Amino acid sequence: MDNRQLAINTIKVLSAEAIQKANSGHPGLPLGAAPMAFTLWNDVLKHNPKNPNWINRDRFILSAGHGSMLLYSLLHLFGYGVTIDDIKDFRQLNSKTPGHPEYGHTIGVEATTGPLGQGISMAVGMAMAEAHLAAKYNKEGLDIIDHYTYALVGDGCLMEGISNEASSFAGTNELSKLIVLYDSNNITIEGDTEIAFKESVIDRYKALGWETFLVEDGTDCEEILKAINQAKKSSKPSLIEIKTKIGADSPREGMAKAHGEALGEDGVVALKEKLNWNYEEEFYVPSEVIDSINKDNENRQKDEDEWNALFKKYEREYPEEAAQLKSSFEKELPSNLFDEDFYKFEKDDATRGYSGTVLNRIAEKVPYLFGGSADLSPSNKSVMKNSEFFSPKNRGASNINFGVREMSMAAIANGISLHGGLLPYAATFLVFSDYFKPSIRLSALMNQQVLYILTHDSIGVGEDGPTHQPIEQIAMLRATPNTTVFRPADGMETAAAYEYALTNKTGPTVFALSRQKLKNLEETSKDAMHGGYVLKDLGERIDIILMASGSEVELICEAAERLNKLGHGVRVISMPSLDLFLKQPKSYREGVLPNEIRRRVSVEALSTFGWDKVVGLDGITIGMEGFGASAPAEELFKKFGFTVDNIVEKSLELLK
Repeated sequence: MDNRQLAINTIKVLSAEAIQKANSGHPGLPLGAAPMAFTLWNDVLKHNPKNPNWINRDRFILSAGHGSMLLYSLLHLFGYGVTIDDIKDFRQLNSKTPGHPEYGHTIGVEATTGPLGQGISMAVGMAMAEAHLAAKYNKEGLDIIDHYTYALVGDGCLMEGISNEASSFAGTNELSKLIVLYDSNNITIEGDTEIAFKESVIDRYKALGWETFLVEDGTDCEEILKAINQAKKSSKPSLIEIKTKIGADSPREGMAKAHGEALGEDGVVALKEKLNWNYEEEFYVPSEVIDSINKDNENRQKDEDEWNALFKKYEREYPEEAAQLKSSFEKELPSNLFDEDFYKFEKDDATRGYSGTVLNRIAEKVPYLFGGSADLSPSNKSVMKNSEFFSPKNRGASNINFGVREMSMAAIANGISLHGGLLPYAATFLVFSDYFKPSIRLSALMNQQVLYILTHDSIGVGEDGPTHQPIEQIAMLRATPNTTVFRPADGMETAAAYEYALTNKTGPTVFALSRQKLKNLEETSKDAMHGGYVLKDLGERIDIILMASGSEVELICEAAERLNKLGHGVRVISMPSLDLFLKQPKSYREGVLPNEIRRRVSVEALSTFGWDKVVGLDGITIGMEGFGASAPAEELFKKFGFTVDNIVEKSLELLK
């Protein structure tokens, strides 16, 4: 048995043993896909285990993340710091080998993949980032950004709608350095794919503008390698369908039970017998496998050494571009970005308009901003005026036409962020955040700095009616860990939200922005970056506290004036980010909301869910308890009680 086959068998045995020890996991994919994965990693993938963050490495995403033991076995064999003890701790608390790959948790994992279809969609973003950076920085004879993105997918990934959206986008944009290996075994958890998935995937991908290849025998490494090398020559993204058998070489070969159940002790023994595995020790890795890979790793180090020499030459010849590229990967911000002009607005506008103004101020000084809208850029005010739109003929442009693809847009943005060197943003209506909530969740889980510009933030959408009026969405987003949601009241607060977002590099920021025009308020300030703050106190004492976000802040300011004229002391609080305010130190929160002041009123033209945390048992919430209606915004605000009169009336009842 040659070292190649021995290495493939090692991956299979390690995977089966780890899953059996945990009595939990998915052996089917590692057993079936081991030949293609090893061929890619050993013969094709440009990577250096000694420097997993080398910026010109090829990226590999295991989109079918349930097959995580395949990836962990590869990371162990290729020297990425995953030890045999880590393999033995598969799926255990605090181990480096969790049930699905987690970015930032295990070195060598390029993306958190669990929900099927997300991985291939993030791979599209990575390939897009490579194409954009290459166009911006490469010079003749100095291709410092030049690498491929590979994804390994299964039938499940390609059934999910998000993968089709992302693949359509990749085909339209001719992302030729994206190569997808399709582990085609016609089996899912419930049985043969004939019951639910009958189309020709290859024909579908041809229609999406991809190059397609078919390898009939998933154990034929020479044919797999040949297909990958042909794909690298294509001017289109490539899908390589590789026919495999789920659970290959085990007693459950070709069976649905191989997907997500440990083989059983007898099954592991039978696997070893089929593979002629003659090593008695469990979790054993033959020395000749490690020796062979280590020898090849020396060449991988040479690849990076050659690139380092190339980059030094680039630095000498193009010092400004080299410095800018380095700065982009560190996401460094210009020292003069948040100057006085950043916070200056000449006229009243909707917060979506303020956002567009601030976004363009950032774009003028931050060269690594890269993003766009799901076919709503005129409404979202999300176009950078100093740049054109990314296309096959204009890779260096910074605006993106995502098309009507909200779901994949957010996943692609995650891939752009994970690649490095760029700060992505994605824009649509707030109500459509329903479509990409899973991707925002992954932004948060992976600590990725992605900006989500979500406009038309309340029933103020008006005539488009309840289908387009967000009610519960902002509560959903506020409930997502490591996600900061801002609903600013004016230009000052919008700018403050952007300053927070650009300096918060460990999670996504969501901007909920109004369709309707809002006044610039005299009292707003950068204190918005605390999430909530005191706008003003009226009277010598505080009898009642009024708080609101967004368009309703103006209403509570007027209501407070009326209440004060009636002899009541009122504190007015702007709460642009309820979730961020709740993370402030207790001393700060109590300074804004004194414990002894129990009469509190919150106002927000959205669901009241979550406001109880600051209103308390004795306060009241004025918000939406159901869906909206189709009518002009001012009529809807009156119908649902978002008026100064109603706020004053409810407050007076509380003051009795």
